[in-house]
Amino acid sequence: MRLDKFLSQNSDSSRSLIQQAIKAGRVSVNDVIAKKGDQKLLGDEIVTLDGNIVEAFKTRYLMLHKPLGYVCANSDSDYPVVVDLIRLPRWQELQIVGRLDIDTTGLVLLTDDGQWNHRITSPRHECDKIYRVTTANPISADTAELFAAGVQLHGEKALTRPAQLELISSHEALLKIHEGKYHQVKRMFAAAGNLVVALHRESIGNIQLDPALAPGEYRALTAEEIKSVAP
Repeated sequence: MRLDKFLSQNSDSSRSLIQQAIKAGRVSVNDVIAKKGDQKLLGDEIVTLDGNIVEAFKTRYLMLHKPLGYVCANSDSDYPVVVDLIRLPRWQELQIVGRLDIDTTGLVLLTDDGQWNHRITSPRHECDKIYRVTTANPISADTAELFAAGVQLHGEKALTRPAQLELISSHEALLKIHEGKYHQVKRMFAAAGNLVVALHRESIGNIQLDPALAPGEYRALTAEEIKSVAP
């Protein structure tokens, strides 16, 4: 890898600022002042910037408790985005794994590991998601049977895949699905003659939202949580 690329990927400085630092003699490789940004690194060198060792960042795997009013995107002209909540270097490189609507709360995963992201979001892996749903009207007794058989959504040719509904109260339930159609949960309940007034994702696969995280807070996933995603 080029020296300037290594530094820009593993610090908060842009490529242009890195070039300026190299020209100013502020960068060293194995205690030798670097002269050019295109110097090749083998991977075992000790690189310093202003006397501080620059280490390669490790791949990040995060869970975020998404609050209301945030868009699952890296940028938006009208609303705040979830990556605004992440206070880490190279936050702009994080991929959002499993997006939620602006009015939906709960578990969002973020990573810069594209293959891990794909293993969760690819339809062929059928990764389960569990949502806590609050409805405007009482949930009818036949809704669980309807969802288990598949629902005809407006504008869709095929029925939804079988889903599991567990009633908590007259207006609240847990819904397990493994598809990710547009506004799927809201549309499923609409097809059942009901209206979703609150929606909260509790888990993705075996990864559950940490109850210690307040809305807007995040933490790194544990090794066990990362490995729980099937290869």
